[in-house]
Formats: sequence, structure tokens, C-alpha cells
Amino acid sequence: MSLLHALIIAILQGATELFPVSSLGHAVVLPALVSWAIDQKSAAFLPFLVMLHTGTAVALLVYFWRDWWALAVGVLGLTTAHKVAESRRVLPLIIIATIPAVIIGFTLEKFVRGLFGSPTIAAICLVVNGCILMFGEKLRGRGGHRPLSSLTRLDALIIGFWQCLALIPGISRSGTTMVGGLLRGVDHAGSAHFSFLIATPIIMGATVLEVPKLLHADVPAGVFEISAIAAVVAGLTAYASTWFLMRHFRRHDSWALTPFAIYCVVAGLGSLAFLRLG
Repeated sequence: MSLLHALIIAILQGATELFPVSSLGHAVVLPALVSWAIDQKSAAFLPFLVMLHTGTAVALLVYFWRDWWALAVGVLGLTTAHKVAESRRVLPLIIIATIPAVIIGFTLEKFVRGLFGSPTIAAICLVVNGCILMFGEKLRGRGGHRPLSSLTRLDALIIGFWQCLALIPGISRSGTTMVGGLLRGVDHAGSAHFSFLIATPIIMGATVLEVPKLLHADVPAGVFEISAIAAVVAGLTAYASTWFLMRHFRRHDSWALTPFAIYCVVAGLGSLAFLRLG
């Protein structure tokens, strides 16, 4: 993989990781569409993608630093009694929402890893992702507008199971967790906020597992350095994407997911047609 290829994928990943359109799906489909000579089944490809996600996680930490700081000082009891109680209520919700993806991801690791070499499956799942977003938007219209502060542990667990769908390339993590939140009655902005918060521990966990593999003997020289540069680019792109999306979801609560749903269906079907006919 050349540095140019890595940077293009990094920009794409930084934007699509937080947009509900599946960064992994795009990272798997794009090289096949443009005929890049990238071995997506190589020992370095998945760790490379995880390195890009590390940049995204850092961007989320920076954007939501006030939330994490409030949680930290609250859990440690270094603030007011009200904020201590709130932090000690919210932190378990983040942990509970993370647990399903950790367990299922670890159990199905070999199966999921095999999907990263199939652009066709990723393209099909982009279409499925669009349908999931449409489904969530439609059913959400029948529900309420609960604030994020009203989430219960059961809500967090259900959102966590929705997140597990994103282990498949083409299914968006932010999209599925937002749909999970919408179906529990939370508005778009609140669902996005919680989705971005629970992304950080998941991405950091994957980083700890996968990034050291870039230093393995089977990985060509220079891949780690290219991946590190690409991670910085992905992080900068992700920060800008987060800023845009939080404004978008606050301003367009009645239809916020619809444009992304349409895009996924069109992009998925177009990619399938190209892969089959090209």
C-alpha cells in the first residue's frame, strides 16, 4: 500500500466512521472499485484499519473531552454531589453498552476477519445499512423524544446489541447505535452523543489488540509508519465530521438519517453493479 492510497483511505475513514455509512464498508469496497493493488486479506490490512480508527478515537476524546473529564472527576468524587451521582450513573451505561460488542466480537473474530476480504459482501451490507437507517427513522416517528439523561441500563444494553451488527463491513457502528437509541425514544442528537461516547472504548480496545500486529515480522517494512501518518489524517477528518454531525442532528431531528440511508442504498447497489459488471 502506498502512502497516497493510505491517505485517501484515511480521509474516507475519518469521514465515514462517524457518518452512519460504514467506514469499514467503504475501506473494503473502495480498493476493489478503483483496482488498487491492496491485499485486503494480508496480515497488515486489518491492523491498518484499526490504526485509522485510533485516530478517530483520539478525535472523539478531544471533541468530547468535557464529557470524559466530568465523568472522571465525578466517579472519583471530586465535584458536587449531584454531578458525582450523575457520573456514577452514566459510566455504567457506557460500560454496559460496550460489553455485547466485546463478547461477540471476540467470539466471532475469525469469521468477521474473513469478511474484510469480500467487497461484494461489504457492498450488499451497505444496502442493508441504508435499510436499517430507514427502518429506524420510520419507527422512531412513532416514539417520543426522551432526553439522553433518561437512558436506563436496559436501554444501554439494547443499544449495545445494535452496535454488534457493525462487526460486519458495510454496517455502520454509529448508524446502528443511533437507530438503537432512536427506537428507545431518544432524539437524534442524544443518540449520536451516546453513540460517539461508546465508540471510544470499543476503538481503543481494538487498537490494543490489532495495532501491535503492524510491528510483526510478517508485515512489510514501513507499513507502521504509513499507518501512523494516515491515523493523524483520519483523526483530523473525524474531528471535523463530528462537529458537522452534531450540528446536523440538532437542527434536523425529524429526518436526520434519511440522506445517509439513501446514500448507502445507492452506493451499495452501484458498487454491486460495478463489481459484477466490471
